Amino acid sequence: MTDSDRRGSTNARPQDWFGMLLLALGLVLASLFLADAVRDFSVRDRYVEVKGLAEREVQADLAIWPITYSLSAETLEALRARMDRTDESVIAYLKLNGFEDREIRRTPPQVTDRWLNSFDNQRPADRYSAQRTLTLRTTKVDATRQAMDQAADLISQGVPLMPNWGNDAQYLFTGLEAIKPEMIAEATADARRAADQFAEDSGSDVGAIRSARQGYFTIDERDRTAPETKRVRVVTTIEYFLDG
Repeated sequence: MTDSDRRGSTNARPQDWFGMLLLALGLVLASLFLADAVRDFSVRDRYVEVKGLAEREVQADLAIWPITYSLSAETLEALRARMDRTDESVIAYLKLNGFEDREIRRTPPQVTDRWLNSFDNQRPADRYSAQRTLTLRTTKVDATRQAMDQAADLISQGVPLMPNWGNDAQYLFTGLEAIKPEMIAEATADARRAADQFAEDSGSDVGAIRSARQGYFTIDERDRTAPETKRVRVVTTIEYFLDG
């Protein structure tokens, strides 16, 4: 190797040194950014999932009471006459309890010819039977409950009520939209309390919300003895970031 070759290998040009310096500086900055990114990822990977519950008891604001009876007669004309008299008795009873015509709806009767599938010696005396329903739909929930409790008066007047006449009544709550915002806020606050407790126990602080899911609202009877009293319930699921 000549002297000139040895000098070229040990003496780098100034621009080469500058390039190497820039490369080294770039590597240092990249490592710093990577470390910050890893730390940020580690922090954001720490979160807690909690559930919040909100419950309320409300009173039904709509009552639907189907009043169904069954009767029979020898002829269709007699059957129709019996139905008209029975309808009048039911409507009079409902009006006596404070209800109006617009709250009462009649449905077409279901008429059966009982002779169709029977032999001569097995045919009942009354050839035709009918099942009829008058439906009360009203916002007078308390009055409906009282009328149902005294429905034995209808039987004493000769109205042949079906055996399940009281089991088909419905009590509904239609005001859910009005209380939804407050209940969601209550469920969210309940979830936050759970997150705060978890953070306190783990030595962390609750950060921003990572995700939130609102459950379905459910409306159920509080118990069978008071079907007009409802329990409204909603559960929210929220994930919070944990700091510290």
